[in-house]
Amino acid sequence: MGFHEVRFPANLSFGSVGGPERRTEVVALTNGFEERNTPWAHSRRRYDAGVSMRSLDDIALMIDFFEARRGQLYGFRWKDWSDFKSCIPSAEPTFRDQRIGTGDGETRTFQLSKTYQSGINSYARPLTKPVQGTVLAGVSVDELVADVHFAVNYTSGEITFADAPPQDAEVTAGFEFDVPVRFDTDAIQTSVASFQAGEVPNVPVVEIRI
Repeated sequence: MGFHEVRFPANLSFGSVGGPERRTEVVALTNGFEERNTPWAHSRRRYDAGVSMRSLDDIALMIDFFEARRGQLYGFRWKDWSDFKSCIPSAEPTFRDQRIGTGDGETRTFQLSKTYQSGINSYARPLTKPVQGTVLAGVSVDELVADVHFAVNYTSGEITFADAPPQDAEVTAGFEFDVPVRFDTDAIQTSVASFQAGEVPNVPVVEIRI
């Protein structure tokens, strides 16, 4: 699958609408009860970049990006302004933000993830596209130094430690991240007249599995 390690212009994604979607199969039983199941282990995000277009220059920049990706052919990075940090939006990431694993004395590589918690229930979302230079990591209560104690694969979201975290040690990380997406259309229709009248193009974007 083709993927370009380039981010959709962040100033154009700001103001876009979208978020996570789930697929739930609901079967109504004859007794009035329901059976619910999902074939998806993870949610999938969709966005509409068109609503953030504010000028004809924005349209031109978006078309340049669309053509360089060959429409739906190549994936790219997307900044979801409502959810792009390991912490709450108003805070700055720290190495204690997310627990990404537990040491066993042998494993050196861990996948970045973000846990969404509500009451006693939670969902761990694997993250594959951390932002360059933003990843912090630690073992137990000790913060480690990037490129000395650990290395980050920014195309897969994996952290590899120089030394395996000891048995039962908590492995944590903080970071900013992008969403891997592609355009969900092979046609972008724009009009100078309609844009000046306040209409915006429909530019659907959908998350892809990496």
